[in-house]
Amino acid sequence: MKRIVVLVSGRGSNFAALIDANLPAEFVAVISNRPGAPALDLASSRNVPTIALDHTLYSDRESFDLALAKEIDRHRPDVVVLAGFMRVLTENFVNRYRGRLVNIHPSLLPAFPGLDTHERALTAGVRIHGCTVHFVTPELDHGPIIIQAAVTVHDGDDATTLAARVLTQEHRIYPLAVRWLLEGRLKLTQDGRVFLSGALPQSAALISPESAQ
Repeated sequence: MKRIVVLVSGRGSNFAALIDANLPAEFVAVISNRPGAPALDLASSRNVPTIALDHTLYSDRESFDLALAKEIDRHRPDVVVLAGFMRVLTENFVNRYRGRLVNIHPSLLPAFPGLDTHERALTAGVRIHGCTVHFVTPELDHGPIIIQAAVTVHDGDDATTLAARVLTQEHRIYPLAVRWLLEGRLKLTQDGRVFLSGALPQSAALISPESAQ
């Protein structure tokens, strides 16, 4: 059975969606850079081993990422999943896990990389917003896109209501992408392209809920 390590910083709702998806894999560890992250309690309640690796105890990003990589490698994962992991990762770390390190971001990349995506989407006046699962590369939130989900921005939306609607779709598409990777149907080619094989329709990489949602 394939092995998954999950990296978290907060509540872990995407981790919960993954573990509830009955993926063909074992969750071998949940690692957080914040010792008090609620996701650690969630993992413990699901009998998944947890590790708290406080990034504030390290002098720089490189030393923290080296310690993180050593902890990850100890669990011999096939896939490393970022589920609300609020750290900018160094190039050496990212390249170490190339093709098996994935992230979910709350916008339709390449629009609105970084933080405060929902506020920025509303300020920009976009009518369509959403979320993106992508392979992680050294450039923040710019890795090759695996799957996206779009939602309509309503006239009465604020950042909270829009975020909640996007989060529902995050929980929908992240398990799909991770399942494809575990099953060997999803690959990152040498030239940085996403290859998705198997009996999947062309539209499989875009989910567009009804405009009423």
